[in-house]
Amino acid sequence: MSETDAPLLAVEGLTTHYVSARGTRVTRAVEDVSFTLGDGETLGIVGESGSGKTTLALSLLRLLPPAARTIAGAIRFEGENLLTKSEAELRHIRGKRMAMILQDPMASLNPLFTIGDQVGEPLRVHEGVSRRGAWERARELLGAVRISAPDARVRNYPHELSGGMRQRIVGAIAISCGPRLLIADEPTTSLDVTIQAQYLSLLRELQRAQGLALIFITHNLGIVARMCDKVAVMYGGRIVESGPVRRIFGAPAHPYTRALIESIPKLGDSNGRLTAIDGQPPDPAALPGGCAFHPRCPARLERCAVDRPHDTAVGDEHRTACWLHG
Repeated sequence: MSETDAPLLAVEGLTTHYVSARGTRVTRAVEDVSFTLGDGETLGIVGESGSGKTTLALSLLRLLPPAARTIAGAIRFEGENLLTKSEAELRHIRGKRMAMILQDPMASLNPLFTIGDQVGEPLRVHEGVSRRGAWERARELLGAVRISAPDARVRNYPHELSGGMRQRIVGAIAISCGPRLLIADEPTTSLDVTIQAQYLSLLRELQRAQGLALIFITHNLGIVARMCDKVAVMYGGRIVESGPVRRIFGAPAHPYTRALIESIPKLGDSNGRLTAIDGQPPDPAALPGGCAFHPRCPARLERCAVDRPHDTAVGDEHRTACWLHG
């Protein structure tokens, strides 16, 4: 593959663990994760709580808490391995070339500063824009994310705005410097259904306008079907299936993926019973041997409890880690 053909982001064998203060407990949050993402593509990362989705996102940006360690792998962004970068070098990448929208906008916004100051801050830090110039640009960005009366909103503080408006403001901050990659970690969880639909439409519009590559982390397969080109399904810190959205939804290869899809409520089936996945997600600090899904899997084989399945191709760009397929 030539340099011009290389993906925007290539993650290779990424492994991140949390280690207790005494070093006696290891939580294997992300294990041997690999995927690629091209310019303008949207990748959905799905899985239950505790599957490793958020830790994966924080690993990509090198924003892990002190107890976490990325112990193996590579994160190649624009051809450069971010795991070899110093903190000073990373500060020139985060917010400018890569950006993230967190689940809780109040955790991202400082209650002591105005919206104008916070939306304009990346421009001042990364592009040397004056405070006045940053405020002017902040007004434009608020308009771009469909915030009404931007001239007034730049003077507001976060607590004066609704949850939906705060989430849009976090989006404005994320796109302020024109990043090539945007990571959105469950950005619609705290929004009601109507506001959620509006926000997703806005995010898609911004992505197309700016040519962004987007990683969308969610537990909602309906959002993945609407937003994404391809999907990676995580379980127990690993990607158990990945591929184009249409192929995954049309012919899921892994029993866990199939169970997730079957658990989606069917429109018009008011008398049908909801399908649930038996059992509980595994404790990342005490993962079972072999395939982590085997205690809950209705199709498990004897070897599933002993040997970890390899990542296997089951179609064009469609891969799974399951002994039913090799």
